[in-house]
Amino acid sequence: MAITKTLSIFLVLATTYLTAARAAQFDIINKCSYTVWGAAVPTGGGRQLNSGETWTIQVAAGTTAARIWARTGCSFDGSGNGHCNTGDCGGRLQCSAYGQPPNTLAEFALNQYNNLDFYDISLVDGFNVPMQFSPTSNGCTRSISCTADIIGQCPSQLKTNGGCNNPCTVFKTDHSNYTVLKLRTSS
Repeated sequence: MAITKTLSIFLVLATTYLTAARAAQFDIINKCSYTVWGAAVPTGGGRQLNSGETWTIQVAAGTTAARIWARTGCSFDGSGNGHCNTGDCGGRLQCSAYGQPPNTLAEFALNQYNNLDFYDISLVDGFNVPMQFSPTSNGCTRSISCTADIIGQCPSQLKTNGGCNNPCTVFKTDHSNYTVLKLRTSS
């Protein structure tokens, strides 16, 4: 029986199709009006995505500590060397390590405890793009998202080109009692 999941990242939308004990397919779609450079670790690497473009990656069952994120403000040469303003991964188009803050993260682990998949959107490394993650398997259609204007509400001491850092990155601490921002939502 096939299990289907959708991972949507708001600016980068990813869809997962998961078959029990087999690889998952993630279709990462740039829904932004601008170019982003998708990144995925431990599988996938990286790719430029113009607005509306899709990048498909295969993720092995049992994958843990996985991340997908969008990089912004990138410039790469023909060899894949360059730099990104946000989410840079060692100056390489093809990421083999996590990106540098700030970057909004889609994190996941497949086929874990009781053969369940786990996913979240994390701002542990700051924020650079709005994101949505939407599974669609076995009737699971509950999406999560972080679509607030965090950069617009970012305190000046945390703001950086294209993003908003977390306090730990800026103040070089492992923990912080610092209140970053209070998001206003409309009802």
